[in-house]
Amino acid sequence: MSSTLLILIIVVVAAIAFLVYATQKASGRKSAESLADAKADARRVIERLGGQVLNLTGTDEASKQALADASERYTAAASQIDQATTAKQALLARESAVEGLYYVRAARVAMGIDPGPELDELTGQRSAGVVTEDRRVEFEGREIEASPGPSQRTPNYYPGGRVAGRPVPAGWYSEPWWKPALVAGAWGLGSVLLFDAMFSGMNGVDYGAQGFESGYGDGFQQGYDQGQLDSGGGEQGGDWGGDQGGGDWGGGDFGGGDFGGF
Repeated sequence: MSSTLLILIIVVVAAIAFLVYATQKASGRKSAESLADAKADARRVIERLGGQVLNLTGTDEASKQALADASERYTAAASQIDQATTAKQALLARESAVEGLYYVRAARVAMGIDPGPELDELTGQRSAGVVTEDRRVEFEGREIEASPGPSQRTPNYYPGGRVAGRPVPAGWYSEPWWKPALVAGAWGLGSVLLFDAMFSGMNGVDYGAQGFESGYGDGFQQGYDQGQLDSGGGEQGGDWGGDQGGGDWGGGDFGGGDFGGF
């Protein structure tokens, strides 16, 4: 009797061990397939960006600057995809490449040629808003301008999104006032005052200094709460708060403290 029971126990344990092994093997195969698919998709977008960067030459300051930014994003995306070991990392590389395509699109607009097809929306782009009117403000002894379109005074483009957790509206600027936060991963004290002076009351940017300081604009929290209900958890909040905020892109893409004061 005891011998039969022992054999039964061994059979049950073996069956459980085989089930666990089979499940882990299937999960590993699925993860590998997801990574391969994500890498292939990212490489497709990166190659598209590389072709645009190689084949376009800027004709004025705005288009040249936009193409330089596109080239930086291409370099970053190529490096990210080479180092990607998870599907999420591959998606981040793809996001960098899509951002680069926005800079290419901006360069084409600045040169007066067909901007090309619509692009996938970037993380945080919709909630960041868009510059809808010309603004010029005095800040720390210099003039900073924002405009819906490129000009000699506003040659620096940003496609809109979140930098170091805070929204930066899409538009053309006299200087890249967001880059110190992109490099450092954090905003300086003066950034809130600059943002409020630049965008207060602007249609298309529906939040003020408090919203900028908190990291989102009017309606963003409601959308976040709804997303929590739809997804049933906190994963999306963590993704939005950290992935886009500059830590993954930061470092050596942009030079040191040339933009001081923010």
